Amino acid sequence: MQINKKHTIYLASFLLLIFIIFLISSVFTSTNKEIEAKIFTIEKGQGAKEIALNLEKEGLIKNAYVFIIYTTLTGKYSKIQAGEYLLSSQMSTSKIISLFTNGETAKEKLTIIEGWDLRDIAQYFKEKNVATEKDLYAITGSPTSENESIKLNYIFLADKPNNLSLEGYLFPDTYYIDKGDNLQSIIDKILTNFDSKLTPDLKGEIKRQKKTIFEIITMASLLEKEVKTINDKKIVSGILWKRMVSSMRLQVDATLLYAQGKDASKTYIKDTQFSSPYNTYRNDGLPLGPISNPGMDSILAAIYPTKTAYYYYLSTPEGKTIFSKTLEEHSYNKNKYLK
Repeated sequence: MQINKKHTIYLASFLLLIFIIFLISSVFTSTNKEIEAKIFTIEKGQGAKEIALNLEKEGLIKNAYVFIIYTTLTGKYSKIQAGEYLLSSQMSTSKIISLFTNGETAKEKLTIIEGWDLRDIAQYFKEKNVATEKDLYAITGSPTSENESIKLNYIFLADKPNNLSLEGYLFPDTYYIDKGDNLQSIIDKILTNFDSKLTPDLKGEIKRQKKTIFEIITMASLLEKEVKTINDKKIVSGILWKRMVSSMRLQVDATLLYAQGKDASKTYIKDTQFSSPYNTYRNDGLPLGPISNPGMDSILAAIYPTKTAYYYYLSTPEGKTIFSKTLEEHSYNKNKYLK
């Protein structure tokens, strides 16, 4: 009788060991099926059994009951979070459970390019099915137009006129958002990133110069559209700030293109007559507001300009910047490089 009892214990232990090996093997291996990555949705209130059966049905795991047993034994049953997940049949059950319990939902990659304006971003968001132009402008305001009050609770926006758009503040960078994120949360993420880039030291330097963040971003937006390299941007920054002090008009071609909604590499005399508060040929000082969303190099160039004897500059078709000290020299260079 004692021998039979021992045999029973041995047999039970052996079977338990086999079960554990099977469970571990099932949990830590994939289905090996060639199924493309797909979005798998967990709704709020769904239980582990329903989730497991759906996973098995989609061919993402081998065995639904292995999923249920493993999540129950490890206490992960109650930690599964609702959301949309990007899953592949090449993932193990353990990896899938880890994504579920950590809430690592599917991410959408959004990249805002340096120098893009709100029109560019609106077109990009439309192509990515993130938002329509109307929806974007409802939050950011529309470019070149004076809008209803656009006021958000960010200190760095305090000196921005409330009736102007968020042009200039949508910092160029790559953002990863959860699928299904609403547009307001995306804009908040972008603005928060802008705030983190404009460090306390930079804000302190702007204040020391008795300038505003709005003025710096407006200047940086001109530099972003006008010249390419950080060194050239710093020199042009020095020229433009100096022109303002000298009561010279900035005469920046990029402001004409923005005012007219054009995307061109050349402007003409008739363009300079265009009536707009963004036209720096007709109006003194900076344009009404930023004309693009500048990158960090342009922002730094606006804060830390290089002082030179130059008053004029032009960009060749190849992108090289030519500087001049006098109007006569500038006219000569225009005939030489811009024929």
